[in-house]
Amino acid sequence: MNYSENNYKERTENRRQPHRAGGCGRFSIIGMAQVAIFGAIICIMAFTPFLGYIPLGFTRATIIHVPVIIASLLMGPKKGAALGFLFGLTSFINNTINPTPTSFVFTPFYSIGDVSGGFGSMIICFVPRILIGIVPFFVYKLALRLRKSKEPGKYSVSGVGLVLAGVSGALVNTLLVMNLIFVFFRETYAAANDVAVSAVYTFILSVIGINGVPEAIVAGILTLLIGRALLKKNIRERLGLKNDLGY
Repeated sequence: MNYSENNYKERTENRRQPHRAGGCGRFSIIGMAQVAIFGAIICIMAFTPFLGYIPLGFTRATIIHVPVIIASLLMGPKKGAALGFLFGLTSFINNTINPTPTSFVFTPFYSIGDVSGGFGSMIICFVPRILIGIVPFFVYKLALRLRKSKEPGKYSVSGVGLVLAGVSGALVNTLLVMNLIFVFFRETYAAANDVAVSAVYTFILSVIGINGVPEAIVAGILTLLIGRALLKKNIRERLGLKNDLGY
């Protein structure tokens, strides 16, 4: 076989396997399109009144973490983390241009009287949201591994794993946000809510119970309903979705 024949063979192989031909790095064109679709859903939910952020007076309840959780399960933790960052960015923008009395905990560009945000605001706004795109993936993967050890050879979608993934994604957001508020802004948060500093953590626990627990329950239910359909192997193959769940 001469050089021209070898060269022709290499070009033919590259056409058949475009993902190996370079140009897109880790994110293939299909992968970027999938991230863009989920990103569009997050943005629509974030900037449509009462859809993604539900105002409760002293704060906002949210269900935007649900598409981030689903994306994490469908596409893996790296793309999930990227979409979690986008969720944080929408929160940052919303709290800057459409603030509530406690928006200073999510943006350094909002202040009311002597109360203002700072570097801690950026940590609170982005770190928990990025983890929403990471934690559910590994929770679900652990659930699959535990089931596999009990039921070898069974690779169907795990309903229990989906519920746990949804609940963990919501709780990692709520628990981290509220506890980081206590770490960075306990005094200013107490003043903004007209609560004594000594009682501020009790107030935070009440917010977790009133706001965070229902969010986690809703996230678990929605993740189960949506994930049960989209995580089926034949559906993922049709949609071109690839993850590292091992089945």
